[in-house]
Amino acid sequence: MNIKEAISFIKEKLLKAGTDDPAFDTIYLFEHVLSMNRTQLSINGDKELSESDFSTLLTLADRRINGEPVQYIIGFWEFMGRKFYVGEGVLIPRDDTEVLVRACLELLKGKENLNIIDLCSGSGIIAVTLKKAFENATVSAVEKSEAAFGYLTKNCEENKVQINAVCGDLFLCADDYDDNSFDLLVSNPPYIIRDEIKTLQKEVQFEPKLALDGGEDGYDFYKGIIKLWSRKLRKGGYIAFEIDEGQFECISKLLLENGFTDVKGYLDLGNTVRAMSAIYNS
Repeated sequence: MNIKEAISFIKEKLLKAGTDDPAFDTIYLFEHVLSMNRTQLSINGDKELSESDFSTLLTLADRRINGEPVQYIIGFWEFMGRKFYVGEGVLIPRDDTEVLVRACLELLKGKENLNIIDLCSGSGIIAVTLKKAFENATVSAVEKSEAAFGYLTKNCEENKVQINAVCGDLFLCADDYDDNSFDLLVSNPPYIIRDEIKTLQKEVQFEPKLALDGGEDGYDFYKGIIKLWSRKLRKGGYIAFEIDEGQFECISKLLLENGFTDVKGYLDLGNTVRAMSAIYNS
């Protein structure tokens, strides 16, 4: 069996199993196993595939059929042009978070000697990307999950950045940081309503519930961060969140009631507000 035939076989296998995007998954699995990009796969389509590689591809396809995300299977994913390791126990990087990061880049453009903290840091995609953008900044990150924290530290090493990473609970460790010290507090917190988690796509069920569960109304972490961490911002400092569809108004109210002004939303490509920011003026 050549590569082209094997691609068709695996894609059909995933299609019959009902995976969401068989073509997408198939290409990434082949790129991973054969160490070829899409162009190379096409050019080498008539090349015979070894029995060992085909066996590996079948095994990985079965893992995908069982619901495991392709990102976990290949062990990494790209975010804003950089490689980040992911796997069981850590949230997969998504385009929604790019909306948040680009908002932060806009807010901080031209500023020097920044002090930034990323809460619920997960794999570290926000902290690492901001550190890369602002090399003179001091960047801290807080992540509760030990599994996710392992990926956070690994991704700092992969991307050659120094971040003050702490494995801790943001609800308990706020007092470890000085008041009036940060220029930006950024977070992509859990924001899914607890009872809705079981309705999410099969592959999302593989991701850690700790990174998804926003409480009974989806706002537990926003409330906690605003209550416990706002005073850590300097006057004129920014807070920035990733949010779910429909959460902007409620979080805006929380921010305005707690010393923030200039609340602003940021749209994704589908014109949904996926990130928001505000200025601390207390």
